[in-house]
Amino acid sequence: MNILLILIPVSLFLGGLALVLFVWTLRADQYDDPDGAANRVLLDDDQRPAGPRQGITRTTAER
Repeated sequence: MNILLILIPVSLFLGGLALVLFVWTLRADQYDDPDGAANRVLLDDDQRPAGPRQGITRTTAER
């Protein structure tokens, strides 16, 4: 029974700390992605985005 006197305040403190940190991340715009949703509409699910080496071809002299 004595352990509840320690665990209840500790759990309330940790829950309050988590709530404060969550509100802080909301105010700091951590969850905003203005470009991501607009770009995802244009991409097909089965296509990968173009990498830095895509479209580069080497001539026979370079091989």
